[in-house]
Amino acid sequence: MNPVKQKLKRGEAALGQMVLELFTPGIGPMLAACGCEFVIFDMEHGRCGLAMAAELIASCRLSAVVPLVRVPDSRFAPLSRVLDLGAQGVMIPRVETRAEMEDCVAQLKYAPEGRRGVALGITHDLYRAGDASFFARTNEDTLVIAILETVKAFENLDAIVSTPGLDVAWMGHYDLTTSMGIPAQFDHPRFLEAMDALVASCRRHGVAPGFLPSTAPDAAHWIRKGFRAISLGSDIGVFLDAVKSFRTAVAGSLG
Repeated sequence: MNPVKQKLKRGEAALGQMVLELFTPGIGPMLAACGCEFVIFDMEHGRCGLAMAAELIASCRLSAVVPLVRVPDSRFAPLSRVLDLGAQGVMIPRVETRAEMEDCVAQLKYAPEGRRGVALGITHDLYRAGDASFFARTNEDTLVIAILETVKAFENLDAIVSTPGLDVAWMGHYDLTTSMGIPAQFDHPRFLEAMDALVASCRRHGVAPGFLPSTAPDAAHWIRKGFRAISLGSDIGVFLDAVKSFRTAVAGSLG
């Protein structure tokens, strides 16, 4: 069972973190020790490759944290490859149309819901091939996340979000504002309208909206607005902020 997917289906918020730099096998268990429910290993912007992802995913099995992977793009073939390594969900960047979303879901689901290739008795099932019920159970547990981060994606918002099999529609805020011609202007009315539109579409279609706020007040604000899959910043941002705060406090105590 994927506890993050079950929590989101109940309409609750799930908290985790995006990892772009600190690719140590301890990072998943460390986040679990902090109370995080999921970790997203970033293969798009981070230096994480498949071999590294396999080790990171395996290390999560010793803790309660759910391992997810952001693949480089929708053409990373097959998308299900990280699922075979044991990931419990896949985040797909730059989804712009219903057809793209349908194809992504099909790659991540076993027949009859999709066309994921079958390899049993390997990493993802802990080397113990299950019975026929394995396929439906795995389809149900796999978390499918699409990042909507272009003007074109928001022109097709309802068509994408209503795709059967999509669990989380994630706001790609830096890319979207750049696509809009208002880079990093997160207080711009057009961006705020897009945030509201994403939440409204997700509510209509039973999908969880996702976002990466950079501060605790921002996280609380957007959860109150309806976002439910939340990355508590990124490993880089949280680490830098913590060290700067620690150093400032030490320097201040020494006068």
